Amino acid sequence: MKWPLLQLKHVARFGYGDSLPTDEVQSGLVSVFGSNGPYGTLGRANTLGPAIVVGRKGSYGKVNWSDEPCFASDTTFYIDASTTLHSLRWLYWLLQTLRLDQGSDEAAVPGLNREEAYARRVPLPPPNAQKTIARFLDFETHKLDSLLAASQRVLDLLAEKRKAIIATAVTRGLDPKVKLRDSGVPWLSEIPAHWEIERARWLFRERDVRSTTGDEEMLTVSHLTGVTPRSEKEVNMFEAETNEGYKLCEPGDLVINTLWAWMGAMGTAPVKGIVSPAYNVYEPGPRLTPAYIDALVRLPAFAQEVTRYSKGVWSSRLRLYPEGFFEVYLPVPQQGEQRAIVAHIARETAKLDAVRAATERTIALLKERRSALIAAAVTGQLDVAAVDGAYGGADAY
Repeated sequence: MKWPLLQLKHVARFGYGDSLPTDEVQSGLVSVFGSNGPYGTLGRANTLGPAIVVGRKGSYGKVNWSDEPCFASDTTFYIDASTTLHSLRWLYWLLQTLRLDQGSDEAAVPGLNREEAYARRVPLPPPNAQKTIARFLDFETHKLDSLLAASQRVLDLLAEKRKAIIATAVTRGLDPKVKLRDSGVPWLSEIPAHWEIERARWLFRERDVRSTTGDEEMLTVSHLTGVTPRSEKEVNMFEAETNEGYKLCEPGDLVINTLWAWMGAMGTAPVKGIVSPAYNVYEPGPRLTPAYIDALVRLPAFAQEVTRYSKGVWSSRLRLYPEGFFEVYLPVPQQGEQRAIVAHIARETAKLDAVRAATERTIALLKERRSALIAAAVTGQLDVAAVDGAYGGADAY
């Protein structure tokens, strides 16, 4: 199907959003749209309804839809019936194929350049075809979006299952029939009766050895991934001119990001390396298996516990110093049981990871299918008129 190609400026005009009024109470029933979508309400609108809101700053190029009149903020453009004569819903789908997020002429504050967007050439189907395309895509993408939402729920359930497997194993052991006793430690509650409880001061000693060259492997400490080599992660962060004086850590050492311990930024080092001088490094004693400690300290409940021993005025600026960490109580199974727990966690999480990887592949394929479907429909590569009856034939905006 061949439709004429026109520059976008001949199809629609981008209206500028407005600054939020400071002299009005920012409450009401009208949605306020920023570049990422709705984020508040106001008592009046500055668009007609429905409207398309396109990110101009920040998440520029992102295309949002509002069924009702809305307030487009000053970080956005908008399109409504006052700025185009064409089907708004068709235009909404068309804009998603233009990759408006892939270009900016403003280095200091990246944004969508309206003139560059206007210069894009787009196929212009006749009005009836625009409405047919909109109906088709509304119906088909709804089905795909439902599948995507279901797949995301699977990922969420897998993540929760993973947390539960690890938490149960490191605080209750592997025998569901084992006799339990009150640990006397609120964050642990009951533990197997034969396990011991010790303060961290009797299980670790602080290691403060500095690199003389700074040439060792740089390690990062995150609440999401624990301790990992920086070379394995995509990080954009400040790098010092030299790493001389950074703290050395050995494989199996516990490394705690002093500032972000309250978020769970800690774990055991997988390899020898160096970490920021602001972090604390602890050498585990002979009663501990490093992999068991890694699983234990990365429990959300453990992060909450160390918060009690952190110092600072604001919760987001708490710091966990050695004297605070050494006050924390930890469960200590026999080393053979620790190793069994680690092996169990590895087996069970490997099964979950396989399902997660398959689900992520499904999500990627669904997203590819969705994008391809939209592109084929709005460019005329897919004849949607032949199946229009399946969608009820109701008019689209």
